[in-house]
Amino acid sequence: MARFWFTSAPLPGHLDWGGLLKTAQALIAQGHDVRWVSEPRIGGMVQAAGVPFVAIERSGWLWPQPPLPDPATIGAKEALRRRYQRALDTWLSEELIGPAVEGLCDLAGEIGAPDVIVTDPFLTAAALAAERLGVPLAVGGWPAGPAIQEEELIAVQRELGREASKRIVRLCAHLGLKGVNFGGGLALRVQSPHLHLSYFNDYWHQGESVEPQTQFVGGRAAAPQGDPPAWLAEIPGEQGLGLVTLGSTFTSDLEFFAWGADAAARNGLIPLVVIGRQPIAPEDKAALKANLPGGTRLLNWVDYDHVFPRLKVIVHHGGMGTTHAAIVHGIPQVIVPHAADQRGQARRARQAKVGLEISVEDMRQGQLSPAVQAVMTTPLVIEAVASLRDAFAGLGGPVRAASLLAEMAG
Repeated sequence: MARFWFTSAPLPGHLDWGGLLKTAQALIAQGHDVRWVSEPRIGGMVQAAGVPFVAIERSGWLWPQPPLPDPATIGAKEALRRRYQRALDTWLSEELIGPAVEGLCDLAGEIGAPDVIVTDPFLTAAALAAERLGVPLAVGGWPAGPAIQEEELIAVQRELGREASKRIVRLCAHLGLKGVNFGGGLALRVQSPHLHLSYFNDYWHQGESVEPQTQFVGGRAAAPQGDPPAWLAEIPGEQGLGLVTLGSTFTSDLEFFAWGADAAARNGLIPLVVIGRQPIAPEDKAALKANLPGGTRLLNWVDYDHVFPRLKVIVHHGGMGTTHAAIVHGIPQVIVPHAADQRGQARRARQAKVGLEISVEDMRQGQLSPAVQAVMTTPLVIEAVASLRDAFAGLGGPVRAASLLAEMAG
């Protein structure tokens, strides 16, 4: 029996990445000792999945994020810079990461160090704590890539890439570490020299370079547990549903929800608008409700295993977990990327012919409804969706990921 810690930012979306939480469940089923270590706010969700949870005061992740100013008041170029700056401060805040590393190491002193630490791709403290404890690190949900070179980045990315590197160097110097769990190049990022688990496949990353420690494990739809929610059971089984979501982080774009619901309704679907668990001002929520088509279900969260088999289309932002869930359930998707890796997911979905990418401006010009119709009715898309679903299923998913981690632990 091996001992594993899974660490993540304290956000629901960071439990997923295509199968991270289900990998923890698979390791438990194989008889291993597994603990999920993060801040208390996600403890209930982890424990509900049957995974033991250990709360720490700090994970090193800055949340909630500070609000961004209205782009109209500062200009598009400065708005872009501030958006990238906020993302950097979220995953690489020196003030938060140092104490988080100390907390993880103190925990190891209390309950014993694990054999392997498995982390989500953006938890800097876990990468540093693993090195300090002399424990191998595995990254769940993101392939290992070659060093990022300066010419691959736009100006603001180069500027903040240099800043990221300086912060990691300072943190390593402060902690007496070498930074063995970070990739090279201009923009340093968490990267294990041992194992990266991607819940996609090599075809999904066609044309991209990945390092040999990457293992593609795909995934498959899980059978739902328990009874479906009452609101879902009330909808006749033959009625098509369309999911509109921005995941758990980018939930303030209420205009997107209204446009997405309208597009689903125009294509004969009942819209399921899932707005996440971030607080929304009552007056804003009331305004959103007033702009939704009749019959729309406005929800904070849904159980993917129950809801996804009922869907005909997904309109979303390109978050990795939602994109993956659409693939393993064989559902065409329309992606309106908002930030970060979402543009990459949108591009890959377009390349694989399982969905369409449109911009926010396209959405505002009324292109969302035609896009939904196209992905639902185009034979090439329908065939590609089924083919990619089957290819993912053949790679073993979380069970295969758990076996690779067990081999790593020795």
